[in-house]
Amino acid sequence: MVNCEQIKTMAKIKITQVRSRIHCTKRQKLNLDALGLRKLNATVEHEATPQILGMVNKAKHLVKVTEM
Repeated sequence: MVNCEQIKTMAKIKITQVRSRIHCTKRQKLNLDALGLRKLNATVEHEATPQILGMVNKAKHLVKVTEM
């Protein structure tokens, strides 16, 4: 698991949802939707922009981030 502070900007990251969104706040659910994570164990690839890293940070207990 990679910490958000360790990732260089504009690197590609792979984000996987590893925990359920049940009992999460609405804001965390909306962040998962914005990242493209709608099901458990779903994986998406994004550029490591400050906006994406901020969304990942808000739901860091639900996702696993790996650098590509």
